[in-house]
Amino acid sequence: MADTTTPSFQAAAYTAGGTARDKVALPETLFDGTVNMPVMHQAVKAYLANQRQGNAATKIRKYVVGGNQKPWKQKGTGRARQGSTRAPHWVGGGTVFGPIPRSYAQYVPRQVRALARKSALNARAREDAIVVIDRFEYDAPKTSRLKALVDRLGVAEKKVLILTDGAKTNVFLSGRNLPSVHVMPYGDVSTYHILWSDVVLIEATAIGHTLEPVAEKEVAPKREPKRKNVKVEAAPRKPTKKPAAKAEKAPAKKATAKAKAPAKRAAAKKKPAAKSTKKKGK
Repeated sequence: MADTTTPSFQAAAYTAGGTARDKVALPETLFDGTVNMPVMHQAVKAYLANQRQGNAATKIRKYVVGGNQKPWKQKGTGRARQGSTRAPHWVGGGTVFGPIPRSYAQYVPRQVRALARKSALNARAREDAIVVIDRFEYDAPKTSRLKALVDRLGVAEKKVLILTDGAKTNVFLSGRNLPSVHVMPYGDVSTYHILWSDVVLIEATAIGHTLEPVAEKEVAPKREPKRKNVKVEAAPRKPTKKPAAKAEKAPAKKATAKAKAPAKRAAAKKKPAAKSTKKKGK
């Protein structure tokens, strides 16, 4: 159902650089509080339907290649009778009641479209989601400049719709590379685009306001918080053996082994041969 009230809406105003200005009263001829849900639904549904190409197509059995000859004779084979291999129940056969190229276009009267668009703008005005920008004057495309405006307004994480007064190529090219920002002329906006967005930025001259220029305020650079120096106690290290000591011990072992070798040989020579205990036979 249509909800109609007559409040006086005011929107926050900023410069193209993000400097805050005094609030601006929105025109009552457009922002009169009318929100007609059924009309908005009809307009959005028609917009999405008009985006469809409608070129899906399939072939019925007479358009499928092949199948001109009867697969086998009518009688005598014991199998079911068949007249073509392109029948719907055959693999590779035609499709029954498949999609054919058609138009999905829906027509919505001009006055209904205007009412839906007006309702969408009023819905955003009730949410305080409309922001007025004094003017967009870009000498050249600059994505960082438009991104700085979005960041300064605090809407970087939202879907932003920017409506300019007429076609402005430099502004459009500046926002083309930002996935959550959509730039278009105010006269071309549709109900779908307004309801798609979370915040709508409108150029002042597009809604009949002429705002005097204001000096831009510089934004103080953000300072990173200083890190506190925290002393970390190192874990005690295990004592490691020096490689020099190993090198010293190795020759000593070799020397003792060499000294023991001749002593063993001399002891073997001094021992007398063992006497045989066998008795001679008589």
